[in-house]
Amino acid sequence: MTSNREDRRSTDDHGHDIIDPLYVGIVTVSSSRAQAAEADPDDPGGDVIQECFEAEGHEVQERLLVQDDYSAIRTAVRGLVARRDVDVVVTTGGTGVTADDVSPEATSSLFERDLPGFGERFRALSWEEIGTRAIASRATAGIAVDTPVFCIPGSTGACQTACEKLIVPETPHLAGLATSHRADVTEGALSDYGEE
Repeated sequence: MTSNREDRRSTDDHGHDIIDPLYVGIVTVSSSRAQAAEADPDDPGGDVIQECFEAEGHEVQERLLVQDDYSAIRTAVRGLVARRDVDVVVTTGGTGVTADDVSPEATSSLFERDLPGFGERFRALSWEEIGTRAIASRATAGIAVDTPVFCIPGSTGACQTACEKLIVPETPHLAGLATSHRADVTEGALSDYGEE
């Protein structure tokens, strides 16, 4: 396996810059699952995300399980986007409206550019599946250190919908566009971001 992004850079049938296969980082946000992880790791949302990416030939590099905590979420995502062997990060969980649902705030604090169309389209798709409850989802996405980051709900249904219909089909292109100007950036320059 190569971690060199340039070896995986090409163009699609329309001449669009893509990275394929993608190297993926997954962060599951759940205090209850994080506390039980050592005894019995249980991460169905993360499993669905991994299966969706792997079904299209992409590779999961890292899976993390963190508590519903702003600092823990931000630290996990920040560490992943700083890595040269991670092209996309997906967080699952913590996107609702309870006091400890802080995934959107923690991830978006790292965004250099927002991708508002993702949340808009995800909620439209969710509306078709779960009706009015879709308005409670604060799913979001953006670019952090030239890495697409998606913040989605924790249910397996939401993970399936987001990944199959939006994230997996579009991210090779997003990752290609976001990194096209960084083709000659060194590993050290990116890792400095993670050492603030």
